[in-house]
Amino acid sequence: MKSGNFVWDKFNEMPIIGIMRNINPDSLPYILNAFHNAGLSTIEITLNSINAKGQMQSALSTYGSQLNVGMGTIRNIQELEMALNYGAQFIVTPNVNANVISRCKKIGVPIFAGALTPTEICNARSLGAAMVKLYPASVMGPDYLKSLKGPLDQVPLIATGGVDKNNMSDFISAGATGLGIGSTLFKQELIDRKDWSKLETHMKGYVRIFNTCTT
Repeated sequence: MKSGNFVWDKFNEMPIIGIMRNINPDSLPYILNAFHNAGLSTIEITLNSINAKGQMQSALSTYGSQLNVGMGTIRNIQELEMALNYGAQFIVTPNVNANVISRCKKIGVPIFAGALTPTEICNARSLGAAMVKLYPASVMGPDYLKSLKGPLDQVPLIATGGVDKNNMSDFISAGATGLGIGSTLFKQELIDRKDWSKLETHMKGYVRIFNTCTT
């Protein structure tokens, strides 16, 4: 499946990446609907999810023009080629892989490369990462991100890993350009109950907090 283009305006308006891992494929249409209705626009399907290919192509066919749909947990060039063949509009990695980043830069697909240390972050950017995913962010905390932004103030950092309603404003205040949010956003209890209305309301809470701390 041919990928559409990543729309930066969508991401910049609401720079939260929703990370879906091991979602029941039957629930996917309802989750995507709640996600979109909540005001979110950028979603990552992890490659190690159940039927990742099917989920990616389903998401693209129904919401490819309304959402940025990408693939994450890309660790090497072989996995990258799989994700691109599935139609990923952007790529997310947990690590700095020179081959993966360089390939994405060459073909013009935005990549959010995972890094933790100043050296890794600078390497990711120099190789061509559009943004750097600070991972795992919660282990180090907002103060660590704030310290990084001192010398690395021009590097856009996406705080990812353990981000939730309780700490997202702290990461934004510390200088995060955006956030990657997984299981706390896709609340499993609500998905299991198929309570799509409450899931949408739950997701809107994240949007509301983000808007409050950036205005």
